[in-house]
Amino acid sequence: MADELKKGDEVTWKSHGGEAEGTVEKKITSETHAAKRDVKASKDEPQYLVKSSKSGGEAVHKPEALDKK
Repeated sequence: MADELKKGDEVTWKSHGGEAEGTVEKKITSETHAAKRDVKASKDEPQYLVKSSKSGGEAVHKPEALDKK
């Protein structure tokens, strides 16, 4: 993912059952707890909280795992 993602961007990512799609909820730039797990993110290595449009579940992914629609 070369472009900077922002809240509201629609994205797709690889999931257990194939490909999932959803919306970026926020950019995470520090260590935190999100989507029921500890996230080790930093300003140099951010991660993104995404919400699945199908299940409504939340997940955290590195930028390279997300493709902007």
